[in-house]
Amino acid sequence: MTEPQSGGTTLRTLTRGLEVLETIAAADGTMTAKAIARTLDLNLGTCYHILKTLQQDEFVIRLRNGAYVVGARAARLSKTVNLHTRPEPALSALLVGLNQKTRETVYISGWYHGVVTLQEWIAGSHILSVGNLDVGYSGNLHTRASCKAILAHLPSARVEAMLPPESFVPVTPNSITDFDAFAQELVTVKKNGFAVDNEEFEIGVSCIAAPFFDEDRNPVGAFAVSAPTTRFAKEMHVLAIHVRDAADRATAYLRTEATGATVTPLDNQRLA
Repeated sequence: MTEPQSGGTTLRTLTRGLEVLETIAAADGTMTAKAIARTLDLNLGTCYHILKTLQQDEFVIRLRNGAYVVGARAARLSKTVNLHTRPEPALSALLVGLNQKTRETVYISGWYHGVVTLQEWIAGSHILSVGNLDVGYSGNLHTRASCKAILAHLPSARVEAMLPPESFVPVTPNSITDFDAFAQELVTVKKNGFAVDNEEFEIGVSCIAAPFFDEDRNPVGAFAVSAPTTRFAKEMHVLAIHVRDAADRATAYLRTEATGATVTPLDNQRLA
């Protein structure tokens, strides 16, 4: 069965299959067919058909207790995506330095074929769980500080094309829900040099992010720091300094690499 979309025709069955695969990967061996169907609001018979297909093609494995885990083919796909989306070692080192300075949970996001994708994150010394935010996440651009930090430096027409009206789904009561308000927010972000998520993605958690650029001044990624809102409010000024410093170092590194000049390796000791 197909459903017409503004950009052409999509296969609903394929979409459902991918949703099932993603749910299994996130559950890590804790969900049965009934649990998957309930989570995705799927007809149980349809869910069984999808699972049988995925199992036959080695994308999933059914355990003895009836739960499912990802199979060999899904694991190979994950490895390939990771190779193409993970940040350069020097940028990962900067992320380590940012984590050491702030002791908070830190993230690095970058472009992957025109999509802002979370590439790597390091947990802080304080326990903090932010929804389903993990490596490979690319959703809810209008609510995430790292996305706003990058989008603020793109042409408005391109941002509008990336965020049609239906994108502005309120994730929390603080989420921006229309393009005009979002565009105004991006003006402020560009002026300040950093973006803030004030409980727009998850209640109780705030985030600050700063972009870094290539040699042509195009935004290519962003560093971000998240913390419980109560602590974030007290430390935002310091966090802004650290996240902008990491972004500035990343920009300097990428520009130096582009010119082919000799650079001193970016190690953790230098970044601390």
